[in-house]
Amino acid sequence: MTGITRESMEYDVVIVGAGPSGLAAAIRLKQLDPDLSVVVLEKGSEVGAHILSGAVLDPSGLDALLPDWREMDAPIRVPVKHDNFYLLGPAGQIRIPNFPMPPLMNNHGNYIVSMANVCRWMAGVAEGLGVEIFPGMACSQLVYDGDRVAGVVAGEFGLDPETAEPGPSYEPGMELRGKYVFLSEGVRGSLAKEVMAKYDLSAGHCPQKFGLGMKEIWEIDPEKHKEGTVTHTMGWPLGKNAGGGSFIYHLENNQVYVGFVVHLNYKNPHLYPYAEFQRFKHHPMVAELLKGGKRVAYGARAISEGGWQSIPKLVAPGVALLGCSAGLVNVPRIKGNHNAMLSGKAAAEAAHAAIKAGRMGDELSDYEADVRGGAIGADLKKVRNVKPMWSKWGLTASLVFGGLDMWTNNLFGFSLFGTLKHGKSDAAATGKAADYRKIDYPKADGVLSFDRLTNVAYSFTNHDENQPAHLRLKDPSIPIAVNLPLYAEPAQRYCPAGVYEVLGEGAEATFRINFQNCVHCKTCDIKDPSQNIVWTTPMGGGGPNYPNM
Repeated sequence: MTGITRESMEYDVVIVGAGPSGLAAAIRLKQLDPDLSVVVLEKGSEVGAHILSGAVLDPSGLDALLPDWREMDAPIRVPVKHDNFYLLGPAGQIRIPNFPMPPLMNNHGNYIVSMANVCRWMAGVAEGLGVEIFPGMACSQLVYDGDRVAGVVAGEFGLDPETAEPGPSYEPGMELRGKYVFLSEGVRGSLAKEVMAKYDLSAGHCPQKFGLGMKEIWEIDPEKHKEGTVTHTMGWPLGKNAGGGSFIYHLENNQVYVGFVVHLNYKNPHLYPYAEFQRFKHHPMVAELLKGGKRVAYGARAISEGGWQSIPKLVAPGVALLGCSAGLVNVPRIKGNHNAMLSGKAAAEAAHAAIKAGRMGDELSDYEADVRGGAIGADLKKVRNVKPMWSKWGLTASLVFGGLDMWTNNLFGFSLFGTLKHGKSDAAATGKAADYRKIDYPKADGVLSFDRLTNVAYSFTNHDENQPAHLRLKDPSIPIAVNLPLYAEPAQRYCPAGVYEVLGEGAEATFRINFQNCVHCKTCDIKDPSQNIVWTTPMGGGGPNYPNM
């Protein structure tokens, strides 16, 4: 919007997003120079409100950032004691022994954590060092100074819900300007997406690939609880319909994390990822564990899965991409938090060196070199072929050849397969509805499985209804005119929060967006086959309010 006058504040570094990468960057900047002015802007109602991760934490990132974290009362108290991997069938399971797996797949030495609580703790550490952290401050725009990113607009409120123009109670927000801006928004962040397009940062790299991760927290029978146990599964119920798998992590207080990941490059538009998750819990092994327990929380988010081949250029004038905004997840390990922290540390060191040298707003090439040539690059290079093998050859072949490739990389530092490329984008991978059979999903029983809207209530999601919908259609006619006849409008199914509905039939059909349900997973922005849905940032404080995810 032009013609709007905003107050501005100047900082050395402006950080968007209070996740592990943004908070690590803030902490490291203050470690290097306590006089640097650093601000972290978080769109959630509090730090951790929008953080959802498995999570089994590899502590290497935290060891590098805060070597004495074990003496700092961190909420990292459940070491992994048992590590299990199963291949599921409809009525049984086969355990895959640990010994053939490459050492990098071993979870001993790692910890079962709530990353929401870890981030809350990291925020306290950052504030103790003098970092300013503002939750409830959504960053709606980038500020440019010529060709460089010079800051962000945060805290804009009061836009008219119909016109998206300033309404009677409009608050224009503030410009927070910095010598450098770090974007640590998580997967498919709206500002990172803009920067990647403006500076063509993906040129020469494979398209990013994504998965949809869904998670519930359960309180179970104490006799069935085995603190420190980590279980991963593959196979049923997805079979050949899609790649993916599950995780079950036993943390403290008789609680378990039950999660399910569906790779978003699936072809059959009739696939319903959320229903696959609910069906998974009826497997005899899982049902027996959960019997007599209760679900206490639910959430969902997209996961970057492209790995080494899909990491874009990470810097442009004045700006750097951190953590999941850069796509630094190790897919076979199902871990990215350690790399997120390492990326924040590396970006902070590069920015500090630049500021100390009197530079401002240039490209932090040292950060790019550190990510690609350091610990993060080494972690991701070893597993770079697992995801494309799975996509091209299927589950069985990827287990055999992916395992062989990881062993070769681990022992000899090279791959027999070179570097395999990813195919088309996840949106373009979606097939036509007429070419695939519909999938019959059982009705939720309300005991082990739940309908979407009931579960969304357990994400504690809330949006002020008096605002423009943050889920925008480039062309409002496409859902009914194009996506419905060609793809059976898959937004009805791929959204894990029931945001999108087709009402009526034939000439009476309409498309409804229930944006109040949105848990900010970004799946719609990724998977819509027409790439017609654009996820933007709602007013600050809106979205899920995850307690211990």
